Amino acid sequence: MWIDMKLRIRDFFALLIVFSSLVGCQDTTIQREQRLFNEDWQFHLGEVDDPSASDVSWAEVVLPHDWSIRQSYQPENTAASTGFVPGGIGWYRKSFKVPEDGRQTTVVFDGVYCNAEVWINGEYLGKRPNGYSSFAHELTPYLRYDVPNTLQVKVDHSAYADTRWYTGSGIYRDVSLVRTHPVHVAQWGLQITTPQVSESEAEVRVNAQIVGASPETEVVLDILGPDGALIGTTNMTESSGVGYSAVLKVVNPQRWGLETPALYQAVAHVKHQGQEVDQQTQNFGIRSIRFDADQGFFLNEESVKIKGVNIHHDAGAFGAAVPKSIWEYRVAQLKSIGVNAIRMSHNPHSPLLMEVCDELGMLVMDEFFDEWHQPKGKSLVYLGDNQAKGDIAQGYSDVFMEWAERDLKDLIRRDFNHPSVIMWSIGNEIEWTFPDYSKAFSVINPNHAGYGQTPEFDPEKVKATFDEVTGGVDSLALIAGMLSEWVKEMDTTRYVTCGSVRPSIAAASGYADAVDVLGFNYRAECYDAAHETYPEMKIIGSENWGAYSEWENVASRPFVAGMFAWTGFAYMGEAGPWPRKGLEISFFDYAGFKTPRGHFFECLWVEKPKVYAVTTRAEESEFSYDPELGWRFDMQMTAPPVWSQLRRWEWYQNIHPYWNYEEGELIVVQAYSNCEEVELLINEKSLGRKLRSDFAEDNIVKWKLPYESGQLTVKGYNEGQLVTEDQLISAGKASTVMATVAYGAAEGDDIIPVALQLHDAEGNPVRHEESQIKIALAGAELVAVDNGWEKNVANHYLPMITTHEGRAMLFVRALGEQEITLNLETGSFTEKLTLTD
Repeated sequence: MWIDMKLRIRDFFALLIVFSSLVGCQDTTIQREQRLFNEDWQFHLGEVDDPSASDVSWAEVVLPHDWSIRQSYQPENTAASTGFVPGGIGWYRKSFKVPEDGRQTTVVFDGVYCNAEVWINGEYLGKRPNGYSSFAHELTPYLRYDVPNTLQVKVDHSAYADTRWYTGSGIYRDVSLVRTHPVHVAQWGLQITTPQVSESEAEVRVNAQIVGASPETEVVLDILGPDGALIGTTNMTESSGVGYSAVLKVVNPQRWGLETPALYQAVAHVKHQGQEVDQQTQNFGIRSIRFDADQGFFLNEESVKIKGVNIHHDAGAFGAAVPKSIWEYRVAQLKSIGVNAIRMSHNPHSPLLMEVCDELGMLVMDEFFDEWHQPKGKSLVYLGDNQAKGDIAQGYSDVFMEWAERDLKDLIRRDFNHPSVIMWSIGNEIEWTFPDYSKAFSVINPNHAGYGQTPEFDPEKVKATFDEVTGGVDSLALIAGMLSEWVKEMDTTRYVTCGSVRPSIAAASGYADAVDVLGFNYRAECYDAAHETYPEMKIIGSENWGAYSEWENVASRPFVAGMFAWTGFAYMGEAGPWPRKGLEISFFDYAGFKTPRGHFFECLWVEKPKVYAVTTRAEESEFSYDPELGWRFDMQMTAPPVWSQLRRWEWYQNIHPYWNYEEGELIVVQAYSNCEEVELLINEKSLGRKLRSDFAEDNIVKWKLPYESGQLTVKGYNEGQLVTEDQLISAGKASTVMATVAYGAAEGDDIIPVALQLHDAEGNPVRHEESQIKIALAGAELVAVDNGWEKNVANHYLPMITTHEGRAMLFVRALGEQEITLNLETGSFTEKLTLTD
């Protein structure tokens, strides 16, 4: 709540400044007007020859709008790679009026998937193929004043298998209309750096690009503190090729950090012919970042081990059209288990998510591309089949050579001022699309056993073989160098990185020379050899299995800056066969519920004592116990035709968050903890304490015992003292359901998550059976429903949901200050509840 209060105070002072400016010169100046342009759009799904024809049917929609998730899931004419949802062609249009007041008018799209083409009053403005890029179009020359104007957008996602994950379709992010004086700050025209930062003083440098500037133009810069108070002002100086620039000193700065994400504001006042004609405000943070080849990452000169996750840009029931309040919920969930960094896989993400990372204190690896000019395989029926071919699989690689520079530089312009951003990634696993890398690897390592075995790193041997295979020409390294050069043209304050799957080859070929920090994707076995062979190399785990060994490999090596586990939240796509719409291999599921893996990593990444219990039938468990040999783990590999290696990404099989079995049935109990000792009790009878250190291989304390109905308790001890416990109780039949606001407050117009949990007559959570729940709301709008399950292919926008493990999530929007009541009905009981915070 304190974060919300600080933001409200800051926003109040910002509005006060704007108001004062307007009052002082309302008769002689033209001020900037920027507003969301999301209301009153019309949508038509399908191709049309003439979108203005009277026989075209249109539906009223409010943006952001993702038509793929709205159509729900289907097995025909869809692809496993993109989550079994349809693509197609869609048209949007909107009528609006503007006054003839001398302002210039621009429309800004935060994201349209994909191949967006825009017209105003029938005049073609242009196309943007990249569905993740933010872009703008100038409307002024084609506007009609004080009469309706028509804005039309064609979206072509006919290639519904164009990527390896869920993309969504449509205008799925915000649209804004910006009206300015002809002399104004350009889009993304303020760039702020803090080249010198200490506890006592910080240097703040601001550059401003001004459209229409002349000798009669001047720019005044104000710096506001995190509390909104003015702490400095100066005139900006015009410099050729730079625009306007200024430097200010901030004494005793509140540095942006993970726990104290203080945000300042730079306010540029543009004056022309003596009158203020524009004002632009930009948030920024004062902080320093540094990577060291021996000691890892430093934030404000304090060592920070990066505990990161990868995420894709979808959010369960919302598809790609994700509101800011849901991003706040998700980032807060990640922080609650110790996550301090997000890799934005593998494309530009929402500006709203970037804001949230700034506001809540989350580091960011911003990523440009998953593929360059050569495509990766796309799955049609199941992950790894690579059967999506032809027109349906045409993706960004087709336009990379034409659009890469603009897309890359636009993202840097857009995200330049986010203090959360510490790295720019130029590509993910690009080596897979350059066969010479794998061919050279096989020649150098003919008997390599795969994951877990360290390959040859000798630079001379690797380089000689690589040159022999390639003929001395490596286009991957050349393109990487070009991309890195473009980044450095725009930003020299952050580090360039990539996600490499052949680091032993990349280090010798020249690919690694293009980046400042080399990311290792699933190559922990290479950390030591790389550091020994290339002692100046800065190393990070850019993509890692969510497994204990992966964290141990990072935590025990100061020279590895950290890791990014795959993934923070379950995502759609990259799965199959039907109905497996995506992969729940994450810390949180689609609905936002914490998974067993999330509980496990919370024990690793949060100091607060914790213990958490899950259970498995012994006959189904991957853990077996021998009195002489102890515990053994036998991974149950994925059965064909699904890609067998997928099992490496999944959590332990057949585990359950309940204590409901047949009497006497043998059960394996797993306890996740960060405590020194863990004790198991059944119906208050102790089965003894065990040292967590005795389970060093996987950090899971285990028991095997016959099932006895009642209460299972695990207790955690430090220095012999009880510090925490967890319980599972044998539950009866579900007879009621409880609702809890999972995040935020049940007020205002934000969308809030409301968790539903089945309970028995004694009030115990029921996690072993399911119910279909019909939902009716009063005082709020039901926006979407989800249960978090990767095989849930029900429509998210109907007022009913079947629980998964006894739970479901509603997403609701309050209607004013009314009391919110839920009427919940199953086949066996009904419940009327009033929502409170």
